[in-house]
Amino acid sequence: MQDFGMSMLWFWTSYVIVTVIGILHTVFNIYVLHMKPMDGQSMGEGYEKTKPWHPLYNIVLFSVFGFLYMGGLQGPSMSEALVTGALWAGICIIFDVFGWVLVKHPWSLSFREFYVDYQPWITLIYIAIFLGPVIGYLLLPAN
Repeated sequence: MQDFGMSMLWFWTSYVIVTVIGILHTVFNIYVLHMKPMDGQSMGEGYEKTKPWHPLYNIVLFSVFGFLYMGGLQGPSMSEALVTGALWAGICIIFDVFGWVLVKHPWSLSFREFYVDYQPWITLIYIAIFLGPVIGYLLLPAN
């Protein structure tokens, strides 16, 4: 990896923005579209209706930040993009276990809810994150 620090800056920036957009989308659904909020039984209709959009947020944003990362390198390459994508997806997979399952908060989920009930969306999200730097690389003018 050519520049681990910049890679992490772009990864975490994208991760935070994607998370904020998902939350704002849920809030919009609840308060503007008057969908049901979270209750003791589920995350609520407001959140459930956002799930198909999650992979889209991720592919767009991680590609933009992958482009910014790859474009800032002296010698961007497909192998660099693949390594970066694998690193970003791996960090996300590990961080999500802690951030959305193990650490309890109002939006935390059980293992089953996150890894089984959230299919196919969670798998598509991780694929999108992996592909972000690859798509970013392919969008560079020299390619």
